[in-house]
Amino acid sequence: MDFELSADQVALQEAAASLLEGACTTTRVREVAATDRHLDDALWAAMAEQGWPAVERPADDGGLGLGMVEVAVLCEQLGRHVAPVPFAGTVAVHGALVAAMADGALEATADLGGTAVRGWAQRLAAGDAVGAVAWSRRADVVRARCDRDGTWRMTGRSDPVVDGPLADLVVVFAEADGAPGLFLLAPDDGDRPLSEPAMDRTRSLGWLTLDDRPALRLGDERAADAVLDRSVAAVCAEMLGAADVVLAMTVQYAKDRVQFGRPIGSFQAVKHRCADMLVDVEGMRSAAYYAAWAVGAQDPEASAAASAAKVWCSDAARRVMASGLQVHGGIGFTWEHDLHLFLKRSQLDQVSFGDAVYHRERIARMLRSRAEAGQPVF
Repeated sequence: MDFELSADQVALQEAAASLLEGACTTTRVREVAATDRHLDDALWAAMAEQGWPAVERPADDGGLGLGMVEVAVLCEQLGRHVAPVPFAGTVAVHGALVAAMADGALEATADLGGTAVRGWAQRLAAGDAVGAVAWSRRADVVRARCDRDGTWRMTGRSDPVVDGPLADLVVVFAEADGAPGLFLLAPDDGDRPLSEPAMDRTRSLGWLTLDDRPALRLGDERAADAVLDRSVAAVCAEMLGAADVVLAMTVQYAKDRVQFGRPIGSFQAVKHRCADMLVDVEGMRSAAYYAAWAVGAQDPEASAAASAAKVWCSDAARRVMASGLQVHGGIGFTWEHDLHLFLKRSQLDQVSFGDAVYHRERIARMLRSRAEAGQPVF
């Protein structure tokens, strides 16, 4: 079987790289990181013009008509440039809206903040609105209840939401009637997350605090799992991009840095460390793209593939970043070196939508339920 990207996917990859190499240099990233919004408006507009937010929207509806693998291709490139844009969250929210309307869980004409749901989907696809996903490790930290008139209301405080302070629309994981559920709200000035200081300065981060807040219901536990799987696949692809760049930076530095009259890359210990980094990066590539394919194809093993990818990519990214720091030595520990941009982005991605420990436990729960039902574990 051929596991390489198709010609069209390679063309998309090259086009994305071309845009980002010109518009998203590390100098520009640092400029945006120093602002309060942590958003490169010019880059986001350029991405919208090329149709990135509409990558999964059908071609006859103004989108690119592509799938989750193509989303991963774009996320990998964004990770390679630590781009300060809310792409993954916006695409995830758009996908959740489209799926809810297709399943009949949400009426296209339902009103949310003065705009119909169909209109929100169009705005997200055009890049005119920003989406974010409020996922929490414990489902019960946000609770939803249904009033007698059918209105859903949410109360609680979610885990930190990446790009939450920028979001016009937020998909929220919450517990409803003792089971996980998926909900949608349009934050206003009263409950919009405030941007909090974070290690990763290239992103806006904040807690979503809700007090009997009206919301629309998107679906049950199955819908929540689907959004989690998509978000995990996107984050894994982004970690892959960052790790691949750090590998290249480290190898180049090992060739240039001279110690005892020789490039440090000629020393066996440094060679072995760089070789281990390569093994980790290629493992990340296989896991991330398999997860993206499985999620996009709605394969029965999609959730297991997404969690397995998150386990491997989180652990491998941590090892790659640590090795990069080790080989770079003292210069690698300074904020002025670009390595820190990738290190801190990766550290946030490693814990977003569940760390490696959480996803090991998630896989264990899946396997246990199969064993208890008398089904094959693999």
